[in-house]
Amino acid sequence: MSTSEFPARKAQGLRVSFEFSPPRTEAAERTLWETITRLTPLQPTFFSVTYGAGGSTRQRTHETVTRLKKETGIDAAAHLTCVAATRGEIDAVARAYWDAGIRHIVALRGDPPSGMGGKYCPHPGGYANAAALVGGLKKIGDFQISVAAYPEKHPDSPDAQADLDNLKRKVDAGADRCITQFFFEADDFLRFRDAAAAANVTVPIVPGIMPVSNFQGITRMAGLCGSKVPAWLAEMFDGLDDDVETRRMIAATVAGDLCRRLQSEGVDQFHFYTLNRADLTFATCHLLGVRRHVAR
Repeated sequence: MSTSEFPARKAQGLRVSFEFSPPRTEAAERTLWETITRLTPLQPTFFSVTYGAGGSTRQRTHETVTRLKKETGIDAAAHLTCVAATRGEIDAVARAYWDAGIRHIVALRGDPPSGMGGKYCPHPGGYANAAALVGGLKKIGDFQISVAAYPEKHPDSPDAQADLDNLKRKVDAGADRCITQFFFEADDFLRFRDAAAAANVTVPIVPGIMPVSNFQGITRMAGLCGSKVPAWLAEMFDGLDDDVETRRMIAATVAGDLCRRLQSEGVDQFHFYTLNRADLTFATCHLLGVRRHVAR
């Protein structure tokens, strides 16, 4: 399916947001801020910054979020998880964000310290799950809270209904928005959106978009988080291991096609997993009509 199959739409009313990871090295920090500098003129509704397994990037997440807010003026959302910390420790982190002027939290159960795919065990003195974390955050302050949703089911959920019930608990606890795991088939998202509406999930469900910068890497990630990689996508990237430029062109086209199809079904918000790189996200936004804002 190509972008020509979908009529061009104006970007008016279309909202985008971008996710980053806190940098581990000086070189990675330079790359991140080059990415932020390029994407900021697109006027996203917010930036979000991830939180490493077991809270391993807690300080770097805090530093990145507060710097984003200060230097760009754009709403910055900090990821916060339940893993490897007591309620008191998590509450202290949340209060520190509030005191720093951060009012948006992405509340997640989180990956175990061993990383994605490991077995999750609630901390004995901590929040048992994301719904409990949302409820706890709402007691601390009137945070805007985003939570995770899984169009193809979380790998730890026994079935799709159990996964949907869990999402409903998070929303009932006070979540303002659901951001999905990445996916590649528009119909998977649309079916999930319909099922969530039928379950009386009334907050916005924002599709998470992952442009395919590295096909092998995406395949590994998809296997861990419960997303499927369709055969047609594998065929698209077949034989391109040493052809970076062609991979990039195809990646932007595939992401653009997915977003345009969703846009034709009434979706007006997209959350991009940037992997701290600007090129594919910027190109996809351009295809959607999201352009730089130039002050006059």
